[in-house]
Parts: sequence; structure tokens; C-alpha cells
Amino acid sequence: MMEKITFDQAMKRLNEIVAALDKNELELEKAILLFEEGLQLVNFCEGKLKGFENKIEQLLNNSENQTETQHETDI
Repeated sequence: MMEKITFDQAMKRLNEIVAALDKNELELEKAILLFEEGLQLVNFCEGKLKGFENKIEQLLNNSENQTETQHETDI
């Protein structure tokens, strides 16, 4: 299920879960199910963020390498 949602959708659902849990109006079983879903969403989001971070680092490294190569050819 988690693979079919976007980061933004997961964050939206996390916010909904937090709001529901904050109300303290849920039955214990429902609260535990929501808490479990929230943990899964947190893990999903952390994985996505790590992937985004790696992608940004890769892009920055590629940009630096291209800049260095361009300066070397200009010399």
C-alpha cells in the first residue's frame, strides 16, 4: 500500500492520524490501529526523505564535477 502513495499523501494522512489521536475520543483498538498505520507512514516518509537527500547530493556532486571540468577546459 505504501508504495502507491506519494510523500505528500503520506504526510497528509499522518496529519489526519495525529489529529484523530489528539482528540482522545477513539476506542483503544482503533487508536492502536491508527498508531500502527502512523508508524508505517513515518517509516515510508523517512525512506522517501533519505532518497530525496541522496538525489540532491548526487545532483550537487554532478554539478560540481561539470563546473570543475568546464574550468579545466577554459584554462
